[in-house]
Amino acid sequence: MRRLTAALLCAALLLTAGCAYAAVSDQRQADEFLVYFREADLDEAAGSDALRAETRRLEGAENWTAAFLAEQLMTALLSGPQDESLKSTIPVGTSLLSVELDGSQARVDLTPAYRMLSGVNLTLADYAITLTLTQLPEISSVSVTVRGEELAYRDAQRFYARDLLLSTNEDVVGTVTALLYFLNENGRLAPEERTLDIYEGDTQVGTVVKALTAGPADKELSPVLPEGFQVNSLWQEEGVCYVNLAAAALGTLPEDARLDLALQALASSLGGLETVEEVRFLVDGEFAAHYGGTSLTPPYTRK
Repeated sequence: MRRLTAALLCAALLLTAGCAYAAVSDQRQADEFLVYFREADLDEAAGSDALRAETRRLEGAENWTAAFLAEQLMTALLSGPQDESLKSTIPVGTSLLSVELDGSQARVDLTPAYRMLSGVNLTLADYAITLTLTQLPEISSVSVTVRGEELAYRDAQRFYARDLLLSTNEDVVGTVTALLYFLNENGRLAPEERTLDIYEGDTQVGTVVKALTAGPADKELSPVLPEGFQVNSLWQEEGVCYVNLAAAALGTLPEDARLDLALQALASSLGGLETVEEVRFLVDGEFAAHYGGTSLTPPYTRK
């Protein structure tokens, strides 16, 4: 997993803060997720991991919306670790007021006990939240407020997985070259070739969806996934990639949302991977014929 060393955390107070994320791995079940805590003895952690994850099972998670799953992950984080060698980064008495998704940003609002944190302790807490939430493909950044107000003494207010300043080179375990499909100036799908870093714990399909959600690097292209579009979960079995969509998200999408292009972009981007021969869409964990009027059958196969 991504390593946040105690020494680097101290240095981070003088630098621009960054964060990392862990996607659902092939070694974990679809209802298993990482929840991040700190080592109980930070003196022993110097030069090694300051934050370490526990695996938590959330039964039925494959059918949940991304917003509800983020809320459940925050609840697990606030409940504290089960391993006695770990300690929560969140002050006792802190409660979750809300988790809201604004596009790919997760807005976490907590009770005033969180204001007790400062310096390295605040950095550890911010990163524990960010690492826990950005493992979801729908979330690429996190902001943390107290009763709706930002902490003015914090160096950064929004944390991105791509701002990976607190990782070691061991975090990147490989790369994958992918064709990601976005919208060109004519409103048609156009490929953008990207070489994406695969971090420890990531999958190729999760990395592709994460990059597609974050948007294009080419300024002449535009995002293809409409605001509010949600992928509940994502997994691969042999050559088939399953994309589980959220039915609840349909009511929040813009009226002019082009779901046909969004689904085609997802299928084409994932289907371009050598390991993916077919992409199948589900809605709330079940096979469906349509999603918002767009046909989901037959499966998208590699051309």
